Amino acid sequence: MHLAILVTNTDTSAFAQEHPKDAEKFADLIHLARPDWPTTAFQIHAGEFPADITKFDGVMITGSPASTRSELPWIAPLLELIRDMNRAKQPLFGACFGHQAIALALGGAVASNPCGWVHGLISNQMTARPEWAQDLPQQTDLYGSHSEYVAQLPEQAQETATSSGLNAGFRIGTHIWTSQHHPEMSHHFITALTEEMKQSLGTDGYVQALKGLRQLSDQAPFAESLARFFEQAR
Repeated sequence: MHLAILVTNTDTSAFAQEHPKDAEKFADLIHLARPDWPTTAFQIHAGEFPADITKFDGVMITGSPASTRSELPWIAPLLELIRDMNRAKQPLFGACFGHQAIALALGGAVASNPCGWVHGLISNQMTARPEWAQDLPQQTDLYGSHSEYVAQLPEQAQETATSSGLNAGFRIGTHIWTSQHHPEMSHHFITALTEEMKQSLGTDGYVQALKGLRQLSDQAPFAESLARFFEQAR
């Protein structure tokens, strides 16, 4: 299967230049489960959109420090592309910003997280495991870093996970699946990001993040579930 990766990450900092880019991280994620699947990345944040998204067997939308509510010039075209993919029932997965963008495009709402920054190893309670994710643990731990969340699901969506009582993922039929968190992040990357964000997180948030990072995420089983999602959806 040939997947498109829609890169929305706007970070051009020195930190970002020292670490793998999102196109590589998402390719590595799916290659954990299906190493022979090709991927093609599009720098959506720079206005690089695929000429024909339907040529791909599936699509992944990455995370971003940008807000889906920021009205940056590339966001409205992305939301319209999401609506097109939904109408065509094209297999689509979104993580963090991607999760929020899918919700916003299809009638949901995004808001500031009432708890502020959520960062580190995050426990996701699977509220309705889809058929492609039956092997995920009931408590699926994923790395995360976000200060906004999906406050209202699209009308046709079914919640699949919660975290601290807030939405952490949803599905629409068998062609859309999302996660508020970052299954593509490695332990090395989230540890480095925690140091980079030390001031933003505050003392308590930083210490709590380091404590959680003594454990690893459920990245491998999530990658297998993601591959099964694309296989069944296509």
